[in-house]
Amino acid sequence: MKLGPKAAAAAILVSAALTLTACGGGAAGGTGTAKTASLTLGAVQELRSWDPAQAHVGHYLQPYQAAYDSLILREPDGKLSAMLATEWKYNDTNTKLTVDLRTDVTFSDGAKFDAEAAKANLDHFKTANGPQMAQLTAVSDVTVVDADTIELNLKSPDPSLEFYLSQAAGLMGSPKALGTEGIKTEPVGSGPYVMDKAATVKDSQSVFTVRKDYWNKDLQKFEKITFKILIDGTARTNALVSGQVDATLLDPKTGKQAEGAKMKLVSTEVDWQGLLLMDRDGTKNPALGNVKVRQAINYAFDRKTIVDQVLMGQGAPTSQPFGKASGAWTEELENYYSYDPAKGKALLKEAGYETGVVLDVPAVPGFETQLAVVKQQLSDIGITLNVGAAITNTYTTDISAQKFTAIFFSLFQGEPWVATNQIVSTKALYNPFKNTTPELQAKIDAVEKGGKDAGKLAQEVNKYVVEQAWFAPLYRVNQMYYHNSKITVEPQVQQAVPSIYNYSPAK
Repeated sequence: MKLGPKAAAAAILVSAALTLTACGGGAAGGTGTAKTASLTLGAVQELRSWDPAQAHVGHYLQPYQAAYDSLILREPDGKLSAMLATEWKYNDTNTKLTVDLRTDVTFSDGAKFDAEAAKANLDHFKTANGPQMAQLTAVSDVTVVDADTIELNLKSPDPSLEFYLSQAAGLMGSPKALGTEGIKTEPVGSGPYVMDKAATVKDSQSVFTVRKDYWNKDLQKFEKITFKILIDGTARTNALVSGQVDATLLDPKTGKQAEGAKMKLVSTEVDWQGLLLMDRDGTKNPALGNVKVRQAINYAFDRKTIVDQVLMGQGAPTSQPFGKASGAWTEELENYYSYDPAKGKALLKEAGYETGVVLDVPAVPGFETQLAVVKQQLSDIGITLNVGAAITNTYTTDISAQKFTAIFFSLFQGEPWVATNQIVSTKALYNPFKNTTPELQAKIDAVEKGGKDAGKLAQEVNKYVVEQAWFAPLYRVNQMYYHNSKITVEPQVQQAVPSIYNYSPAK
């Protein structure tokens, strides 16, 4: 089929706002590459604070990696490896994580990194009200065992904790600087670079220079790194093509210009986009309480055509909300709902909604094209999509308050326990009606207690929500990251913007 002219004519801006970051390149290894060049990156956001407890996910995390090491390093393929933590191990009940630490690390202010410093950081992260403080929700307290060993005691198992220690929760700042006003504008960490305050300009650029006496020279591949703030996609494109930046995140439309200028593409799937059918008990919209209606919605979409015409081919059709790298993804669920409008109509008839269903969703800036397509294809099976006022800065509050029974959005396909608590469990923001069943809860409990098998066990959660049509995923989006020939860039699983360790001078 073809999409309507309005949908087909418009181009999209690929949303990457909700993507997570990870790291790679090998803290313990590396090639000892000569520091021969500067690196300038086009960043899509300015940081509100350099306090490591205020670190976020997605684009926000990368700049922190210049100034702060993390306890655990995440390789490009998602494998976790040593960084400031040399080893870590759970007890038999997965309620205590013992972490051994390096003994040769200092912070940029001269303070020594040790167990007390690590505890100070984790305690600070739990109380500083940062945007990712939930990463340590399961941690009840941190105990110093000896100078280079800490124990994280958990209220309940958290299969994502090691992942979190490679993210915002694992960033280590000088204990002398934590909680001060100064660290908000000038980071004080153990990382490979230090801020050049004289060259840094708020809302314009943040400049870092290589730090002397850093413990791992292999991570210092450039003498200088600059994060140039370029919120507008066209501005980022022009900066890349003109040589003002070496790499930046673009989208299918602006990527064409970059490709014309011989820029190189690093592409990776991070988010899924589609409908979240959140009122599964039919509390406010009785039709959504019927699984046949939710399944009918899924059969309404020609996912491949949407990818080809709306995403310009930069994506993959899917019926499942868990991503390929999560461990919860299965081949059998990828095309669980084929494009079958006749079947959709039949299901609506079986459900008693032959005369029609009405769905009300909020508008989402940047998703006008997608919403137009969804509206058109739903109408083909007798479902009316009413697009209301745009989501504002009260978005999360409105979600929690059950203001919406369904939304169209872009969501991260992360680690299985992260994704479960983002969209499925009764704790999840995107499960505002707290829908669950004993069968589903048992599957979630198994994931929580599953330790290293959490991903495999999460396949059952994935299967349940797909069969019960909790969502109507349409596709996974290719995040399109372009760079020039002066550097090489290694893509990072589950991350639109590569970790700072993934860049090297071109040979």
